Amino acid sequence: MHPILIRNNVKILGEGSQVLLFAHGFGCAQNSWKYITDAFLEDYKVILFDYVGSGDSDLSQYNQKKYATLEGYACDVIDIIQALDLKNIIFIGHSVSSMIGMIAALQLPEVFKKLVFIGPSPRYLNDGDYIGGFNAEDIETIFMHIAQDYVAWSKQLAPIVMDNPDKPELSDFLQECFEATDPSVALAFAMATFKADYRDKLKNLEVPSLTLQCRNDVIAPLSVGEFIHKNTPENFLVVMKASGHFPHISAPDETIREIKDFIEDAGLKSASDHLYKPQDFAH
Repeated sequence: MHPILIRNNVKILGEGSQVLLFAHGFGCAQNSWKYITDAFLEDYKVILFDYVGSGDSDLSQYNQKKYATLEGYACDVIDIIQALDLKNIIFIGHSVSSMIGMIAALQLPEVFKKLVFIGPSPRYLNDGDYIGGFNAEDIETIFMHIAQDYVAWSKQLAPIVMDNPDKPELSDFLQECFEATDPSVALAFAMATFKADYRDKLKNLEVPSLTLQCRNDVIAPLSVGEFIHKNTPENFLVVMKASGHFPHISAPDETIREIKDFIEDAGLKSASDHLYKPQDFAH
C-alpha cells in the first residue's frame, strides 16, 4: 500500500466510478461521515481519510510547522489525489475542510469536477461590514480554553454546535470525536482555522461549488454563506432546514438529498437557479 494511504488512513468504498472524496472538519475524523456515506456506495466510489493528527492517521508524521496553516492540510488532500491518481473528483468538505478543498482546487483545478461546502467560512473573524461570527476576544478565548482543558471545552462545545437538544446522543458522539484528538494538535488546527482569511481567493475558484448553509449555525452564520455565494463564481447556495454546524450528522437525509441534487446535475443551469433565501423557511 502507498505510504500516503497508510499515513492518512485512507479507505476506499463503493461500487461506482465517480469519485467522492470526503474531508472531515476540525476535531473530527472520517467516522463523522458515517451517517451519510451508505447512501452513496451503490453509485459512487467513496474515499475517506483522516488528516495527519486526526483519527487513525499516523501521528508520527505530524509536523507542527506544516500544519500551522490550512495549506498544510491541503497538501494531505493533494497527496491522496496524486497517490491514487484521481481525476474528475467531487470533493465534499465539512467546515474548515471547505476552504482546504478550495485551496487544493486552486492548485489542481483540472482534477476537480465539483466541490461541496458544508458549513464553510473563508474567515471566522468579523472585519468591518463582513460578519464572520467571531470577534478577536472570542477567538482568543477559544484558544485559551483548548490549551487549559480541551476535554472540558469539548464537552461544553459539542451540544452548542450540534444544536439538536432533542438528540443528545448526537452531541455525545461529537464529543467523543473531539476527545479522540490530541489537545496540542487540536489547538494548532484551531489556530490555523480561526486565523485564516481566504475571502480574496474565492473569486479565483473555477470549479462549480455548492454551499450547504444551516438555518442556525453558531460557527458559520448565514452572512458567511451569502458572502461565499456572492463572491464565488458558479457557487450554489442552499439554506437548509437543518440546524447546527453538523447537518451530515443531525440531518443526514436532507444533506444526502442536497448533495445528490447538486452532483447529479438535477436541472441546474446557473448558480441563481438554486438559491434559497432564509425566508423560505420562516414558517
